[in-house]
Parts: sequence; structure tokens; C-alpha cells
Amino acid sequence: MNASIHNPVLPGFHPDPSILRVGADYYIATSTFEWWPGVRLHHSRDLRHWRPIGHALTRTSQLEMRGNPDSGGIWAPCLSWRDGVFHLIYTNVRSLLGMHKDTHNYLVTAPSIEGPWSDPVYLNSSGFDPSLFHDDDGRSWLLGMQWDHRPGHHPFCGILLQEYDHAQRRLVGPVHRIFLGSSLRVTEGPHLYKRDGWYFLVTAEGGTYYEHAVTVARSRHITGPYELSPHHPLLTARGAAPAGLQRAGHASLVETDDGQWYLAHLCGRPLEWRHDAPAEPPAHYALDALHCPLGRETALQKLAWDADGWPRLAHGDSVPRREVEGPGLPDAPWPPQAELDDFDAPTLSPHWATLRAPAGEWLSLDARPGHLRLVGRESLMSCFDQSLVARRQQAFDCEAETLLDFSPQDFQQMAGLAAYYNTRNHAYLHVTHDEALDARVLRLMANDRGMASEPALPVVLPPQGPIGLRLRINGPTMQFAWRAAEGEWRSIGPALPTAMLSDEHATEFRGDNVAQGFGFTGNFIALACQSLGGRPAVADFDHFRYREG
Repeated sequence: MNASIHNPVLPGFHPDPSILRVGADYYIATSTFEWWPGVRLHHSRDLRHWRPIGHALTRTSQLEMRGNPDSGGIWAPCLSWRDGVFHLIYTNVRSLLGMHKDTHNYLVTAPSIEGPWSDPVYLNSSGFDPSLFHDDDGRSWLLGMQWDHRPGHHPFCGILLQEYDHAQRRLVGPVHRIFLGSSLRVTEGPHLYKRDGWYFLVTAEGGTYYEHAVTVARSRHITGPYELSPHHPLLTARGAAPAGLQRAGHASLVETDDGQWYLAHLCGRPLEWRHDAPAEPPAHYALDALHCPLGRETALQKLAWDADGWPRLAHGDSVPRREVEGPGLPDAPWPPQAELDDFDAPTLSPHWATLRAPAGEWLSLDARPGHLRLVGRESLMSCFDQSLVARRQQAFDCEAETLLDFSPQDFQQMAGLAAYYNTRNHAYLHVTHDEALDARVLRLMANDRGMASEPALPVVLPPQGPIGLRLRINGPTMQFAWRAAEGEWRSIGPALPTAMLSDEHATEFRGDNVAQGFGFTGNFIALACQSLGGRPAVADFDHFRYREG
């Protein structure tokens, strides 16, 4: 028995995986939504051990997201390789209001997975989740779903196909509608593969929540017609007893050099089943009670091909497994990630992300050596100019702590440690000034679906000196704490629910079942600074420690 793959292989917010093999190397690109840089890249040599190797979109000439809404930005990238060149297709979603979506699709290329990646070629704006397929006759084809905003029409109105001309750097020829989807509807995320003379179309269906699924259809001709697989759906956790991996869908395929096939897909782990996989759902099982604060993660399943040439999950049904047979490749682990970031390096590590734009003059690693300096800007509810840097929460049980040196002049100046899902859902322990107390104080603010509250009384701090801030997350709850200098840690406020930091909580539905807010990301732990009145405010963070367990 080959060594097992333990799912998820990319824990924490890593959705919409596009997997690719080039030689002995495997790569996965995942969606980053409003977080900067765009399109996170991971590398493996054995499909079991993965390491982050940076991002593809690192310049504003490639990606402009200031003002993008929560869960807008980068949706469902597609990574491919042709004639020694990496190709990356991505969508920048600029608007999500009502039935309208402004979705612009682009292509960038690079000679190496680590770049440099080119400036983008604009492709179209007909929908989201595009991909690029390179046929064995030398032609390349763009696939994507088409969005229909008209009342009375299903918004997911089919998969489009059009040829891409590399020499002209543009789409050419007629547009073909090749697939309308199955009865599961919500057809998106198309990828095309060729095997034994068949074109296999892999799509996501059912929506990205608990009815998510992977659909396969095939045709002898690239433009169709496409026949639905007799094993439909290929993958879903819909209607299955919770087994730790729910929300399974949005897949891409990869073939090893010895002809084995694997499927990379997104999934979510509800808090209720983080440790075991019961055979039957517990008595309180209800979809509207489930929350996945780690967001949508990436898992792998092994494929097998039946006698008629259709793919199936190798274990025989359509339900994802947490333990999967590996490909038999030699073990290739990477060095463990350091728990402590002392901010001595000249650049931020690949774990750090900012919101909607790259770090500018508001962030410095050399203004005060050994410290991360943030210059205060807009509030945590801004979609434009936040001074915030964050890393993903990647385990249900984890702890983060930092040491903050900050001297606010008034109550509009703040700096601290946040559990941050989006502009409407976050909790923030911060140092500020209280004019009534005439003192530097510590405050805890919780923002739940845009409604702010303070679940603790202000704590008066020493007028000067660094303050330790800590966030401990234990599954369904999170607890903030603080200390002065090297004193004892003291809890502040009650334990808050981590469910407020989940896709399920952030997606708000009206009575007609139309979403008025979307949640497609996951929780981050952030360092932040604000100066809402416009006066200069500088916060220095001595270190950041993140540990799991």
C-alpha cells in the first residue's frame, strides 16, 4: 500500500484548486479573492507534502482591486503549461450587487512557476471561472461559464468555448456553447482534458455550499455534443453523512508520470466534525447550523477509469475521503514552517497577505529594525486603504500573539490584533486612547454582520511601553488576552463564537433566497493600525508567533 495522502492537503482558506504537473513537479493554484497578492501557488513532489512558493499576481499592472467588494477579486484561477511556458487564467470580480456581476478575465504567462509573470492579456467578461485547454493539435481554447443577469433566467446559462490565438494574444473564431449542465444546475468552473480520443469536460455544479458537486461529460469533438457520465456526480458530499469533508466540488485533474490520476477539489470542514467522522450525522445535524471558519480548503482524491473509459473515484463511490492512497512517489517533505516571525527578514514571508492592494509606504520592515511598522489608515470596514497584514488560520485549534508598541493620540487612532473574516465580520483587540479616562486603553470590538459591539469594558494601560496581545482559538470559540511587558496573560471579554468568521455566517440571504452578502474566503489573523482622523499614527509590532494545537 502506498503512503496515504491526508486531506486536506492545503488546510485553511485555499479554494478552487487548479492542479498541474510539469515533469516531476506538481503545482496547485488557488483563489485569493480580495487578498493580495493574487493567486496563491503551492509546490509538491509527492502529492502528500506541499509548500507555499508565493503568488503569481504581485503588481497592480496585473491586478487592481481597490474598492472590490468582500469575496470579490480573484475567482478560480487555472494553471496550465504549453511549450515550456506557464499560463495562468484568472477572473477579477469587481461587483456582486444583486443579479449583476462584473467579471473580467485575463491571461498571464511565465517561464517559471516562480515568475516573473507577465502583464495580463484581457480576454472577456462574459462570466467567471475560465480555464485554458491546450489540445494536442497545437490549438488552445478558453472555457468559461456565462452569467445571465436577466430576471426569469437561470444566471448560470452554460459553458462557452472559444479559441485563443497565442500569436495574436486574443480570442478568435466563433463562440460555442458546449454544455448546459445537469439537473444539479449552477454549472461553473469548467476544465477540459483529453484521454483516448475523448474530450472530458469537468465542471462544478450545485453551488459552493453543501450541495456542491463535480460533474463529468465527454465528447469525441471539442465543440460537443457532450454526454453526461453514468457515474454522475463524480464527487459530492451532498446527502452523505458528514465525514469531515463537506462542500466538496470544483475539481481539476492531474496524471502522474506512470499513468495514475488524481482529482484536486475544494472542501469545507464544519466545526462539528473536526475530530471524527461518525457513520451517521449527530442528532443536531442541520445544514443551517454548520460553520467552516477555516474556509474552503483543498483535498485530493484518487481516480480510476472504468471499462467504458469513464472516471470514478478509486474507492468506488462519490463521497470524498480524508485518507487516500498516494501515488507511490518517494517521500518529499519540506522543512517545517517557523512559528515565530521576528520581522528581521527584508521582505514578508509568503504566509502574509494584505487587502486589495500591495503593501506601500504604510508598511515597513526597516524603519525600526526587527519590527513590522504599520502607518494607520482607514477602518477595518474599508474596501480601499487598510493598513492590515494577515495570515490564514489553518487549524481549528491555534494561538497567535504579538508585542505592540503604540502611543495613540486620540480615540480615532487604533492598533492591534484581529480575527478577520471580512469588513462585516471580525473581532479586534486594539490599543487606543480614551479622552474620558485620559489614558491609553485596550478595547475589544466585535463586528457581526456589520453590527459593532464592545463585549468588554476598556482596560487602562500604562501610558508607555509595549503591550502583548494574544488570540487563542479553540474550535467554536476564541479568546483574546493581553499583558504588559513580561507580566501574566489576562483574558479580556468573553469567549466569542468563531462561527461569525465563516462563509456560512457571512453569506446573508433575503426572503427570496437571493444573497445580499457573500462569504467565500476564511478567517485570517491580522495585525492592523488605523488613523481615522487623518493625523499620523505609527504602530510597531516586535514579532508575530503562530502555533497550532
